[in-house]
Parts: sequence; C-alpha cells; structure tokens
Amino acid sequence: MATGQLLREVRACTLCREQLPLGPRPVFQFHPRARILIAGQAPGRRVHERGVPFQDASGERLRDWLGIDARVFYDPQRIALLPMGFCYPGTGASGDLPPRPECAAAWRVKLLARLLDVRLTLPVGRYALAWHLGNSARPTLTETVLAWREYWPRLLPLPHPSPRNNIWLKRNPWFERELLPELRGRVRELLDQAPRTAG
Repeated sequence: MATGQLLREVRACTLCREQLPLGPRPVFQFHPRARILIAGQAPGRRVHERGVPFQDASGERLRDWLGIDARVFYDPQRIALLPMGFCYPGTGASGDLPPRPECAAAWRVKLLARLLDVRLTLPVGRYALAWHLGNSARPTLTETVLAWREYWPRLLPLPHPSPRNNIWLKRNPWFERELLPELRGRVRELLDQAPRTAG
C-alpha cells in the first residue's frame, strides 16, 4: 500500500467510534523522511477540537524543551508526531483516559515501519515509554527518565510536558539542568541535517 493511501485510511479510521465521547478525529503528523519521532499519549480535548497535535500548553512546553519554534515543530519532513492513540479518549476522574489501544495495533506499527530515517525517538509519558522501551523501562517514570543516558542518543524518555507535571519538574531539577541541554543540542544537530520543506 502506498504511503498516501495508508495516511488516508488512518485519517478516516472509525475503529473506536463507539468508545470515543467526541467521536473519531485522528490527530498525528507523519512523513517518511522525518528525523525525529515524538511519541505522545493521545490528543487532549483542545487538540481534538483544533485537529493539530500538541497545539496546547503541553505543546508549548515541549517545543521549549526541544529548543524549536512551531514552524519547525510542524514540519512533517523534520518531525513525526505519532501518539499512542490518535483520537481523544475522553476524561476520567484524574484527567484524560488512557490512549485507546486499537491505534497501536491497527495503524501505529504500519506507520512506524515507514519511518526510515528516524535518528531520535522521544517517548512522552508512561504509555509511550512502555511501548518504546519495553523491558528496558524502569519501574517508575522518574527512574526511567533518570536513566536517560542508557538510551542516548537514539532515544530519550521524557515526562509528559503537561502543566499537571509542574510538581514533578520542581522535584527533579536535574531534568532541566542536565537532560534538556543535551536534548536541545541533539535536536539542533539532526534538524540541521534534515531536508527542509519548500516555502
């Protein structure tokens, strides 16, 4: 199947229609030549409404962590944005519900197989960490992120950039002091090598 046809099928997906409170609206960004893969959790309500990945407070913080602006972030030839679930899953007692598992099996594996030039994968949050790290993930998110040098420079585990994690960031100042400078340098290096979208 051609990549264009696959993307059309993903965007038209209705697998979880009955379980999605706002209905299906797959939100992701993809190009086979992307150098950086950001694997998030699932779109929040605001992202669902706008149809643009990470177009919220979490995205602003994530772009700051990467040291890039929105123009670069939303260039699919540079950065692929493939969350664990492509549609907004709804809200539970303590925030958004977990990503629907159907996306990973139906679409994510096929899309990941077409990313032929990824040099850095950034799993964001515990569901993405579990998928991309498998048995090498530590028991807790904090322990996994603390061990970031073990995965570097091909992969870098990240906490979720949501404002809900402000307390975590205050309790773990090493994240901004030690990890983020390395991340920004690696992102700059890879983006300088990546093809640029015309216009």
